[in-house]
Amino acid sequence: MAITTAMTMVTIMPDTSTVTSQLRLWQLISPALPVGAYAYSGGLEYAIDAGWVRTLEAAQDWIGVQLREVQARLDVPVFLRLHAACVSGDEHARLQWNALLRASRESAELRAEDTQLGAALLRLLIDLDVEPARGLATPEPTFALAFALAAVHWGIEARAAAEGLLWAWCENQVAAAVKLVPLGQTDGQRLLLALSEDIDAAVQLGLAIPDDAVGASAPGVAVASALHETQYT
Repeated sequence: MAITTAMTMVTIMPDTSTVTSQLRLWQLISPALPVGAYAYSGGLEYAIDAGWVRTLEAAQDWIGVQLREVQARLDVPVFLRLHAACVSGDEHARLQWNALLRASRESAELRAEDTQLGAALLRLLIDLDVEPARGLATPEPTFALAFALAAVHWGIEARAAAEGLLWAWCENQVAAAVKLVPLGQTDGQRLLLALSEDIDAAVQLGLAIPDDAVGASAPGVAVASALHETQYT
């Protein structure tokens, strides 16, 4: 005698708004995003040419220190405040934090990189009919500001957006290291895996930093970036 066990299949429909915002975040951090991030190394090219970074371990140290000590203490807390300012429509706060981040770039090249990426993302958002981007009156928008504006428009929660911003930064640095050290593609993935383990802690630290403690300095990166301006490639 055959015994048939009937199972009730329950279909759980995802929250479409959450799914859509997640997809938009993936779009923002995709290497296919046409903002020209691939053209920048943040001083890494000079560090490699000078012999400071020659191995996988050295690349992990160079990028990882910046992730933990600069991105976590400067970029993440500023981004979170820009996200909040875009949510509330606080133009004064948006101008203030954008100006602080721009002024914190320690070389002309690092500042140009940030504002050029910000302007490129802003133009893309306008072309994609993101209406708040049309009315942005902020002079020299940083990439973090344009990213925050897009995140708020597409309903991307602040912490998830901050994690995505760090992932995109790490991925760009790893791509530069793979080409310039050079590293093999597998070593590049090992490097990305190792760096990604610090992203959550970096965001946690960024969330905890009060206004008067926002800021960071990386003199070695600043020197490398300044010297890269005249480096033969």
